[in-house]
Amino acid sequence: MKCPFCGFIEDKVVDSRESREGDAIRRRRECLKCERRFTSYERIDEIPHMVIKKDGRRESFDRTKVMAGLLRACEKRPVPSAKLDAIVNTVEKYVQESPERERPTSKIGEMIMRRLKELDKVAWLPPFRGLTYESSGRNRTRAARNQAPA
Repeated sequence: MKCPFCGFIEDKVVDSRESREGDAIRRRRECLKCERRFTSYERIDEIPHMVIKKDGRRESFDRTKVMAGLLRACEKRPVPSAKLDAIVNTVEKYVQESPERERPTSKIGEMIMRRLKELDKVAWLPPFRGLTYESSGRNRTRAARNQAPA
């Protein structure tokens, strides 16, 4: 595996553990050149699970996209990355449990918003513009909030 720090190809596995769900193997690796450690995950390659976009397009579920959105939402916020990883795992499980092997992105977004709101009252707002959410007994949309004078 290629070292993310120096790009060297050779490494040694220091530790291997199965995830709690048993669906992935976590490996701690050490680069043989720069001697820095990094983590890799091995998952079973399956038939892709699909998400249905607002315009009806279908694309395969990508957990890295979900994590990137969460990291962007929690930028400069005191939210531990382990909590974000737990949200991504929950969302991935939700998508995988669909009997049709697909879920609408609107439902996924609502699920993420609920989880983020539990973690941080500020971080749950930014990444999901345009979705309606409940706040203080009133429905507001992010778009309306953004148009308000500062």
